[in-house]
Amino acid sequence: MDISIVVPLYNEAESLPELQAWIERVMRDNGFSYEVIYVNDGSTDGSWEVIRSLAAANPAVKGVAFRRNYGKSPALNTGFRKAQGDVVITMDADLQDSPDEIPELYRMITEEGYDLVSGWKQKRYDPLSKTIPTKLFNATARRVSGIRNLHDFNCGLKAYRKSVVKHIEVYGDMHRYIPYLAKNAGFDKIGEKVVKHQARKFGKTKFGLDRFVNGYLDLGTLWFTGKFGAKPMHLFGLLGSLMFFIGLVAVMVVGFGKLWAMHHGDHYTLVTNSPYFYIALTMMVLGTQLFLAGFVGELVVRNSPRRNEYEIREEI
Repeated sequence: MDISIVVPLYNEAESLPELQAWIERVMRDNGFSYEVIYVNDGSTDGSWEVIRSLAAANPAVKGVAFRRNYGKSPALNTGFRKAQGDVVITMDADLQDSPDEIPELYRMITEEGYDLVSGWKQKRYDPLSKTIPTKLFNATARRVSGIRNLHDFNCGLKAYRKSVVKHIEVYGDMHRYIPYLAKNAGFDKIGEKVVKHQARKFGKTKFGLDRFVNGYLDLGTLWFTGKFGAKPMHLFGLLGSLMFFIGLVAVMVVGFGKLWAMHHGDHYTLVTNSPYFYIALTMMVLGTQLFLAGFVGELVVRNSPRRNEYEIREEI
């Protein structure tokens, strides 16, 4: 099979028939063998009934229905597990992503050798309240992930080599960082294609401004797990040892200061009257706790059943 198209959706019943007709036309005109996997993320508007009717009319249409709304990441992960095509395309169900982009995305994967190609909606039809935070978010993601050639990490229109989606796990709200997940898994040939952004035709957006706050927290999680997930002591042990050493030196300075004053008959106060003494003790306690956190992290990693699982590119 050439292409699997994964479409996560939540309350998009009005858009689905038009989207399916559009996909069928593009697939037919280009002679692709394909499947369309609709993942219904707990919709309450009759989307599942629409998917049933589409599947009855076209055997290439498949559907998965969640019992409740879990979010876009679980929907994508489920679609990835079901996908059988050599190239996997993801797109949103709101008609803002154009299926006309699929042939070129497919060509970039199969002919140019990309592992992943992400769409870039260079010209957007969104209000400034959405576009400005998006630009700041993408700039931070480029800096942290090291994928400098991507302008739109969160674009729903992406193409993947099949091996990519079978070797990554999308959880929580990590769908924003699938390119980063792919890079951490060793798939580092990541490209970008400028795609058309169309105004929403039906319904309203399902995402609020809280996604930007959560996005930064998720980015920090990915950075930590990618860099120190297998060796937490390298981070917590270093920070803990550094804080403990600074606190110890500070305590010694306060103590020797008092001894020096006593030896020379100068005026002195109790060590416990100095705020620096308590600051130094606090740093020593925090340093010890950080060190122990790294130690516990190492024990967790050591007992993980996947501690020695590594991605092999090829074997002779």
